[in-house]
Amino acid sequence: MSRKTRFSQAAVAVAVVALAASGCGESSTGAKSDGDKQSSGKYSGKGVGLAYDIGGKGDQSFNDAAFAGFQKADKEFGIGGRDVEPQDGESEADKVQRLTQLAKEGYNPVIGVGYIYASAVKEVSAKFPNTTFGIIDDETVQAKNVADLVFHEEQASYLAGVAAAKATKKAHIGFIGGVDIPLIHKFEAGYVQGAKSVNPKIKIESQYLTETPQEGGFSSPDKGKAGASGQIDAGADVIYHAAGLSGQGVISEAAAKKVWAIGVDSDQYNQSSLAAYKDYILGSALKNVGGAVYDLAKSVYEGKPLSGVVRGSLANDGVGFADSNPKYKALTDVVAAVDKAKKDIVDGKVKVDTK
Repeated sequence: MSRKTRFSQAAVAVAVVALAASGCGESSTGAKSDGDKQSSGKYSGKGVGLAYDIGGKGDQSFNDAAFAGFQKADKEFGIGGRDVEPQDGESEADKVQRLTQLAKEGYNPVIGVGYIYASAVKEVSAKFPNTTFGIIDDETVQAKNVADLVFHEEQASYLAGVAAAKATKKAHIGFIGGVDIPLIHKFEAGYVQGAKSVNPKIKIESQYLTETPQEGGFSSPDKGKAGASGQIDAGADVIYHAAGLSGQGVISEAAAKKVWAIGVDSDQYNQSSLAAYKDYILGSALKNVGGAVYDLAKSVYEGKPLSGVVRGSLANDGVGFADSNPKYKALTDVVAAVDKAKKDIVDGKVKVDTK
């Protein structure tokens, strides 16, 4: 089983597409394949099959980043594909059925966006050994036809913590996680370590919106707004979220109260639906989900499918910190501290905690 670690460094622009849900809560789009572009003779699939995580397309974060990679692969290779929305309150059987249908229809690779697809990918990949499967944010599925697309989220979060600790005027910052699970603990651990590297005595508010994904921790902007309001009232003037769609509520509340927000996964300063709040988005802890989707699609198209653990880090541009906001760039001491922290991590001088 190969162990590849390099992610595409090409910029992937996130396209925002509003997708109306059908009665069952599931919908899809698909680009048409262009046979003229399929000149390599190696690819015989129907395109990329992309199954979204909770919150679906339009979250301006995790799922939209995956869709950007889907679009980039179609643009470059003309392979088309289909992207499918999750259902509200769906069962494990629903996920299995979704992936099975995509594989049966000939899509290759078939990608589950999020750790919630782990069991489904394990089951369905065994039934379709000639199809390549990808799963984002999980590395428990070990099979020759599965690529585990994972990231050092804690490294990007460390940079977010450094930025927050340098930007705060009160030595008081906050963290809001969508769901209380090990994956989101990595975001918090890196953020706290980064902040304390700047100021060991800094005060950090921490909150998880729900115990389980089914309770809406990743898909409820109102919960994010309420969480941010509480932390701001407590004195925090910089809040970092790792909460998917719920993060839109965090950002809007931060802007309303004129404090800094730090986004996640995508460069949220550049998201159209967050344009009204962008002056208060200090930066975003990036996770190159789009690059991972694109790289897997490219590998299958070229006849050399990735498999095993494919991990994004600061060293290979799989994670990072967005600096799009001119107001962030004007904070030269903050920028310098973040740049130094990145170099120290890449050089191995700093090892970032995951718990």
